[in-house]
Amino acid sequence: MNRQAQPGEFAGRTALVTGGGSGIGRAVARRWAAGGGHVTVLGRRPEALAETVRLIEAVGGSADLVTCDVRDADAVDAAVDRVAERQGRLDALVNNAAGNFVVPAENLSPRGWKAVVDIVLNGTFHCTRAAARHMLAQGSGSVLSVIAGYAWHGHPGTVHSAAAKAGVLAMTRTLAVEWAARGVRLNCIAPGPTETEGAAAALWPDAAARTRVLGSVPAGRFATPEEVAETAAFLVGDRAAYITGEVLVVDGGQWLGKAVYTAAQDTP
Repeated sequence: MNRQAQPGEFAGRTALVTGGGSGIGRAVARRWAAGGGHVTVLGRRPEALAETVRLIEAVGGSADLVTCDVRDADAVDAAVDRVAERQGRLDALVNNAAGNFVVPAENLSPRGWKAVVDIVLNGTFHCTRAAARHMLAQGSGSVLSVIAGYAWHGHPGTVHSAAAKAGVLAMTRTLAVEWAARGVRLNCIAPGPTETEGAAAALWPDAAARTRVLGSVPAGRFATPEEVAETAAFLVGDRAAYITGEVLVVDGGQWLGKAVYTAAQDTP
């Protein structure tokens, strides 16, 4: 349980967190439950989702799971409808499901491009559209999408992910304007290097790469998933009730300098 959670902050509310079986998604789910709300974690791996639910319930929180591939629009519609019907409402959606790997653009296959764009951009749209139908009907709701700083400053080796996340940011701002008067807010969070297994495997797979990445962070350390989750909790909660269409960077100042994920960047 996050020690900064405010008891009752999300009482009577329900959230859906995609990619909730590990890393940032798991931390966000635990933070919502720590605030007294019910959370449903969505993903493709039932075992990982079940572990998130177990961790939440072990400290008295309320959680359940639904398995779904965010790339499948029909499956997403069915899953989100099931969550809303089971809980009677849907107050928050956190789009955290993602796919990424570092590769020079000339070596990126069409299949690799499609895989990342389908998960990050198309999947985020599918989930946002499905959740918004319920939020717009009830006149309230908050959607938070997890992106990255290279969505606007660019970074070699991430053309597929950067393009997809930039699309998510544009989508967020467009829908923020479209749905503001109907009570639905949309924002993004852009974490920097965060200490998770998935990020380590994709972005700093060995000790040398880890040292290079850490050297690019002015704060001198990686973020913890719990720190990112705390910022997410702010944006989806009432404290941010007048914030929409915004992106909040949580990266220890990294994007103000230069991110370094590959040895290819070690040039004069």
